[in-house]
Amino acid sequence: MKISTDRILTTHAGSLSRPADLVAINRARATGENTDPAAYARCLAASVADVVRKQRELGIDIPDDGEFGKPVAGNYDYGAWWNYAFARMSGFSPAGSAAAAAHETQHKKSSVADVALTSFANRRDWQRFGEFYQDPDSSGSLMGSAARRPVGRPACTGPIKYTGHAALAADIDNLKKALAAAGMEEGFMCSIGPGSFARGVDLYYQTEEEFLFASADAMREEYRAIVEAGIVLQIDDPSLPDNWDMINPAPPLVEFKKFERVRIDALNHALRGLPPERIRYHICWGSWHGPHTTDIPLADIVDLVLAVNAGAYSVEAGNVRHEHEWRVWEDAKLPEGKLLIPGVVSHATNIVEHPQVVADRIIRYAGVVGRENVIAGTDCGLGGRIHPQIAWAKLEALAEGARLASLKLWR
Repeated sequence: MKISTDRILTTHAGSLSRPADLVAINRARATGENTDPAAYARCLAASVADVVRKQRELGIDIPDDGEFGKPVAGNYDYGAWWNYAFARMSGFSPAGSAAAAAHETQHKKSSVADVALTSFANRRDWQRFGEFYQDPDSSGSLMGSAARRPVGRPACTGPIKYTGHAALAADIDNLKKALAAAGMEEGFMCSIGPGSFARGVDLYYQTEEEFLFASADAMREEYRAIVEAGIVLQIDDPSLPDNWDMINPAPPLVEFKKFERVRIDALNHALRGLPPERIRYHICWGSWHGPHTTDIPLADIVDLVLAVNAGAYSVEAGNVRHEHEWRVWEDAKLPEGKLLIPGVVSHATNIVEHPQVVADRIIRYAGVVGRENVIAGTDCGLGGRIHPQIAWAKLEALAEGARLASLKLWR
């Protein structure tokens, strides 16, 4: 991973706004239209080349492919970061399908705790602000748009195996060619963590832990291929903090952490033998546009974050529910040789951060973990969550804020 000793580097959390032609062809493929695979491949490759070039022009030092190889249902899609993986796995049947129903009658029901954790309707934040979330005209309400409504996750009805080698190879090839064309040294690629992936309905494995580790073994193939291709791997794992809000009533913290420790163990199992310095670990609190009053504090889980065998940790730090948590790092010392990627611009607001605000946030983090150990990032993916015009403006503000912070930190 790139480390700078003379300025603050910039990156982001992964998802970027898809171009209209790529969204259109993804929508056509999702509805079963007979689309030309070669035309899709050309569109995807050209889109990745363009988005990498655009990131370079805006001043992003460590770009990615925008997650363009992960299909979206529309311009605003909260689920692309995880639902792509079901298409790259065998062993799953669509929610509500005959195959899923047949297995459900044969398999023991999930535990009460598991059902609670995988039920969006059980979120304490959603229940506390029910009027907001149920109002179709409410700004930011997940109920206001079909593209934002939670979709039933496929059910596991057989042994999990990774089958997405061709799609992954295309993603890797597109990013490497785009980086070369843009003259950029390093790029990253996002992949879902097993704890975040294995939150669907399991109708095959006898225990939750078997389901989790089978998912980890399958996703390991994706992790290893990305790293071996010379690309930095980013593990997306919002489930670590996000699961907390999906248990109602709130459990004892010690029990929740015990639950999450198993998921961290599964992730480290999947990452075994891979160089930590080529791996970034990203968490967020679900990224939906809502009050987030029941988010678990970072201080309560920071030890679990740092237990992941990664070289850098990407955390929300720019939105007003978590901006104060830079103070966590005064007590939770960043291990030597590790990097921190705080989100200093946020997906949670349409207001474009002033570059000086961005610089101030960076300087605060540099003051507690060291300037060489900070890479400026975003709270979460900008694509599919805010308007593209605003997303690009936020990345521009990120780069300018990093420039201002660098002038202050290295003057």
